[in-house]
Amino acid sequence: MHLQQALRNETRVESPANSPGSRRRLVLLTEIISPYRIPVFNALASQPVIDLHVIFLAETDPTQRQWRVYKDEIKFSYEVLPSWRRRLGNHNILLNGKVRSALQAAAPDVIVCGGYNYAASWQALWWARSHQVPFLVWVESTSADRRNRYRLIEFLKRKFILSCDGVIAAGTSSGEYVRGFGVDNGSLFVAPDAVDTEMFSSRAESARRNEEVLRKQLDLPRRFFLFVGRMIREKGIFDLLKAYAGLPAMLREEVGLVFVGEGPKRAEAERQAAVISPGSVRCAGFVQREDLPMYYGLAESFVFPTHSDPWGLVVNEAMSCRLPVICSDAAGCAADLVVEGLNGRVVPAGDPQALGTAMRQLATEAGLRLQMGDRSWDRIQLHSPEACAAGIAAAAQFCGVPRNV
Repeated sequence: MHLQQALRNETRVESPANSPGSRRRLVLLTEIISPYRIPVFNALASQPVIDLHVIFLAETDPTQRQWRVYKDEIKFSYEVLPSWRRRLGNHNILLNGKVRSALQAAAPDVIVCGGYNYAASWQALWWARSHQVPFLVWVESTSADRRNRYRLIEFLKRKFILSCDGVIAAGTSSGEYVRGFGVDNGSLFVAPDAVDTEMFSSRAESARRNEEVLRKQLDLPRRFFLFVGRMIREKGIFDLLKAYAGLPAMLREEVGLVFVGEGPKRAEAERQAAVISPGSVRCAGFVQREDLPMYYGLAESFVFPTHSDPWGLVVNEAMSCRLPVICSDAAGCAADLVVEGLNGRVVPAGDPQALGTAMRQLATEAGLRLQMGDRSWDRIQLHSPEACAAGIAAAAQFCGVPRNV
């Protein structure tokens, strides 16, 4: 079932828990104060049926992100738990104190847990079971996620998900993934992953009005493809470099490639980019959320060649800025956001030749780019913070009586 169909089918028979005038105390447990979640949680807090309190496991993750913490934008009740974090290789270990006491003090009618990979997630599940509080898990994972290769992780994930009273899926691919665990449609809800669509749109338009000054200030080519994300191999950055290098020389003289992001493979990517001639490849480094729309606004097309990504909110951002999108089929968002030939191209992950073909088409067909960009804007309206909040609120209102454990 695709996202749009799922949203149309969201109407259900009312129960006493969702009768007119009822308001549920929703406690949402999530990892960090992500700038991308604040607009969603603000919208959720404004829902008349929801009394929201968010418990963050940490303010941020300095080992992975350089995000600012936008506390001044928060319009909901929240707290941050004491935490201890270590990263061992690819494994992120986060331990928290006061999980049970925080839940006890918050007195939830229902709990939504953003994931299952932290000790606090399991503590919250056990607390909910012992206190007979309905418990839902918010899932972004898909079958294309490379972390699914580990049997122990998949076993624990299945056990966790099947212990919940309901599942909130980010979209079509994550919904199909949890159905594979045996989750039935009656306990599956959709909350389409979202960014602050209006903010990205308005700032991108402002950048276009100030184009000449900003291009010089940011040292950007007159025309360019844009990638935004961590500079790691799994994001497909070397596929993108190979695809760009394979474009006709005359086209590379006209159109550049800009990487926005930081990561351990940045230096290697810059070394490979240096030998591409003719051509213009620039690595701009990490850019904070409020400055990203300048890059989107001045780009011609957005490219997201990831090998493994639960969703890919950068695609939401690009579409909010009216860009056509070239996206790999491994991105969780591809099934919902990118329609082949309508607002972009979907290419096989790890296939630089297919990626290059799509890039060449968009670079040489200006009318198609504009048409696809407009359709991106139309399509992203279904993925606003308000739409995501409505999906979470519906799940909180309609979740059933907790199971006897």
